[in-house]
Amino acid sequence: MTSAASDNLHPIFDRVLGRTEKEAKLQQRGRVIWLYGLSGSGKSTLAIALERRLHAEGVTTHLLDGDNVRIGLNRDLGFTDADRSENIRRIAEVGKLFVQAGVVVIASFITPQRAHRQLARSIIGAGDFIEVYIAASFETCAKRDPKGLYAKASAGGVKQFTGRDSSFEPPTVEDIEAVTIDTEAGTAADSLLQLHAAVSPRIIFQQTS
Repeated sequence: MTSAASDNLHPIFDRVLGRTEKEAKLQQRGRVIWLYGLSGSGKSTLAIALERRLHAEGVTTHLLDGDNVRIGLNRDLGFTDADRSENIRRIAEVGKLFVQAGVVVIASFITPQRAHRQLARSIIGAGDFIEVYIAASFETCAKRDPKGLYAKASAGGVKQFTGRDSSFEPPTVEDIEAVTIDTEAGTAADSLLQLHAAVSPRIIFQQTS
């Protein structure tokens, strides 16, 4: 955006109903639970299950999933490095809006690069960003292949496929705030229990008087 264009913008953030009032109404704190990992690692399955669990507990949620977003808001983006970065930026901005409304967002995106996760965290805010790595090896994900993408990529039908043609950077020991859920280590139910236990303490409910 040019400086001339930005000079014509007059945000009204200081005048609208604030986050505190909305969180008090919902009796919860807005957060973004950001699930990332290879295609087939179990992100969408866990995101759906977690939302249902939180909803049953009275938490107001919204789920943002990679394919859903790419057929709407981000339908103009491809899979180049620049497009992947813009994809994450837009999603993070949407997540931030939900957080300001006191909603718990469950975001399910491959988010292959560490820089992408750092970008999302910087936009949403470190205190509101819960990073969760859904871990499964490339070989396991290829065997699961729920969308048939690994078979297509192997046959040359999918370009810039993450983990094959495009790199995926798992968290390192420096990413101390990242939660890891290993979906190869147990059942889907086991993974959900671990995920719920990891994130629920971060969803702080306010006490009513």
